Amino acid sequence: MTDLTGVCVPERQRVLVTGASGYIGGRLVPRLLAAGYRVRCLARSPQKLRHRDWASHERVEIVEGDVEDEASVRAAMQGCAFAFYLVHSMVTAGKDYAATDRRAARTFAVAAAATGVERILYLGGLGETGKGLSEHLRSRREVEAELSSTGVKVTVFRAAMIVGSGSASFEILRYLVERLPVMVTPRWVSTKCQPIAVGDVLRYLVECLAEPRTVGETLDIGGTDVVTYREVIQLVAEALKLRRRWIVSVPVLTPRLSSLWIHLVTPIGKDIARPLAEGLRNEVVCRDDRAVRWMPGPLLSMREAIARAVGKERDGAVETRWSDAGEMPGDPQWAGGKVFVDPREIVIDAPAAAVWRAVCRVGGGHGWYAADWMWKLRGWMDRLVGGPGLRRGRKNPDRVAFGEALDFWRVVEVVEGRRLELRAEMKLPGVATLTFELEELEGGGKCRLRQVARFKPKGLLGLVYWYAVLPLHGVVFRGMQRGIRRAAMADGRGRR
Repeated sequence: MTDLTGVCVPERQRVLVTGASGYIGGRLVPRLLAAGYRVRCLARSPQKLRHRDWASHERVEIVEGDVEDEASVRAAMQGCAFAFYLVHSMVTAGKDYAATDRRAARTFAVAAAATGVERILYLGGLGETGKGLSEHLRSRREVEAELSSTGVKVTVFRAAMIVGSGSASFEILRYLVERLPVMVTPRWVSTKCQPIAVGDVLRYLVECLAEPRTVGETLDIGGTDVVTYREVIQLVAEALKLRRRWIVSVPVLTPRLSSLWIHLVTPIGKDIARPLAEGLRNEVVCRDDRAVRWMPGPLLSMREAIARAVGKERDGAVETRWSDAGEMPGDPQWAGGKVFVDPREIVIDAPAAAVWRAVCRVGGGHGWYAADWMWKLRGWMDRLVGGPGLRRGRKNPDRVAFGEALDFWRVVEVVEGRRLELRAEMKLPGVATLTFELEELEGGGKCRLRQVARFKPKGLLGLVYWYAVLPLHGVVFRGMQRGIRRAAMADGRGRR
């Protein structure tokens, strides 16, 4: 048997991975495969995983289920020796995330006990216990307790900030450093922390499966450096080749105000930013070195981890992103309510493949082909009212996949070469989608592009919104079609 690189490895036991569509889980699966394990992924939306490079591997199974549904968890756990619990509802459950996480962890533990799983593995957060612990870190402790409540052995890794391209923590830092040469920060800027590179976290998660001393243990993991957040900010500036940032710490900035500022300046929404900001007041430093002694290996320094993350972002080689785990809503129920439709068609003198490539480049750093200033203004307005805005960007500059975030849209359907549908996640008084459909015309040298904007209004405000933006569609959507035509024709000529 060979791994993903063609190297012979021994076949090992089956491992269940929850959260495989998320930041850590999506990177863990290929590393488990490379180590010889069989992997079963539990996902609420299996289609989100179908585009991953490892999805078609002979030792991968993808099953549908929800960690809050005990029956689906039990079915997924059948025949598994290990089960990774890598889900976190902070993105989807908002203020109720702690209660949601407790229920889900309890369900997971009950299912593991009933199916004979040998060990549960969980990635939590560093931080001393006690009443001074932030709500976010306290929630992580509660999850640990629930996972251990049925007697199944649990291995817990506690990590501080995980540094890697596409992580929520790193995105916050990168955007703050890029946009703010002068920062007014709370006192937490002097708090000590021990960040760890995402690659080092993944190594620990894989190697512990074959290390019996880790069974039933709680292990602190961190990188080689203990630093303050002030020092981290300067290291990020150095990696981005920017001047040192001026940092002024004041005692009056609360976690709430900090989270609102993070929301406005970075891609991270306030519901995620507030728990993270609250956690920054806690010192998060490793208290024991058993992980290092039991699973020795090279660890990246903070400077090396940041440089690697910046390089991945720059090269468009981000493996997973924090926004990948966004909830996939069901298709809009168009029946039973008024739906406004704005269809537009254009015939393009280019092969369908070239048109498809141009369509798949919309958004992110490439822009929206026309009236980019209007898109940016709409993104800024969305941030002001609590939406994601445009700063989530996109994971890959040229390809899109089901379930990915694309600026303030979510990819809800991809039919390769034929159809792309986006659903708006901006704050709206209704439900909006944007669909691109391609039809190759006779002869193969031309293609018809049909672009349809749909909006199902909610109440009077929804009606007012539709008629207010309708005059702008001619500028935005007609300009977008023309831009796609120009890009496709240039692409087609370049490939002849």
